[in-house]
Amino acid sequence: MFYYVLKYVLLGPLLRVLFRPRIEGLEHIPAEGPAIIAGNHLSFSDHFLMPAILKRRITFLAKAEYFTGPGLKGRLTAFFFRGAGQIPVDRSGKEAGKEAIREGLGVLAKDELLGIYPEGTRSHDGRLYKGKVGVAVMAIRGQVPVVPCAMVGTFEIQPPGQVVPRIRRVTIRFGEPLEFARYAGLENQKAAVRAVTDEIMYAILGLSGQEYVDRYAAEVKAEQAKTEPARKFRRRPR
Repeated sequence: MFYYVLKYVLLGPLLRVLFRPRIEGLEHIPAEGPAIIAGNHLSFSDHFLMPAILKRRITFLAKAEYFTGPGLKGRLTAFFFRGAGQIPVDRSGKEAGKEAIREGLGVLAKDELLGIYPEGTRSHDGRLYKGKVGVAVMAIRGQVPVVPCAMVGTFEIQPPGQVVPRIRRVTIRFGEPLEFARYAGLENQKAAVRAVTDEIMYAILGLSGQEYVDRYAAEVKAEQAKTEPARKFRRRPR
C-alpha cells in the first residue's frame, strides 16, 4: 500500500516535475509476467526515479545497510525502504550472493519485475564497471527476459557525497529484452553465466554511452580507499 502512496501521491509526482525525465524504450517493459530490469547505477536517486516512471511495480534488491542504520534517521530510512518494497540483502560473507539470488527468484516467482544493478554498487566516477554474475544466474534459472536500462544524467545530479540532488533533467532508457533460453540448465557453469552477464553489460553500455572498466567497482573503490590516506598526508615538497 505504502509503495503506491509513494509512487502516485508523495514522491512520484514530485520527481517527475523536478527532473522531467526523458523516457525512451518504455515499450520494452513487459506488460505482465516476470522480468529483470538490469541497469547501471550512478546515483542514490536511481532507486526512486526508475520506479516513478514505470507503470508496473518493481522491487529492488537493496543493501542491508539501508535497513540497519542507527538512531531515528536509521529507523526512518528502514521504514521508507521497506514501505517502498525493497528487499534487504547482506552483501558480506560467502552466503551473500546466494541470498540475493534466492530473494530475487522469489520476486520473479510472483510474476513481478525485479530491479537489479549488476555492478553491485554505485559507480564512484561515472564509469560502467564489470557486472557480477548473480543477474545471469537468476535470468537462466528463472527463464525470464532481462531488460537493459541506462540512467543518464543521474551521476551529475547526485554524485557520491551529494546529499541533496541538483535539479536537472535526466534520461531513462530501456533496451530490447534479452532472452537466454539457450543457456537453460547452465546456471552453474562459470563460462555460461559470465557470457550472459557480459552480454547484459554490453547492452547497458550501448544505451548509456559510458566508459567501460573491465574490473569490479568494489575492488577499485577499495584500492582507492587505501591510497587516499597516503595522498592526504603526504608532505608537500618545499
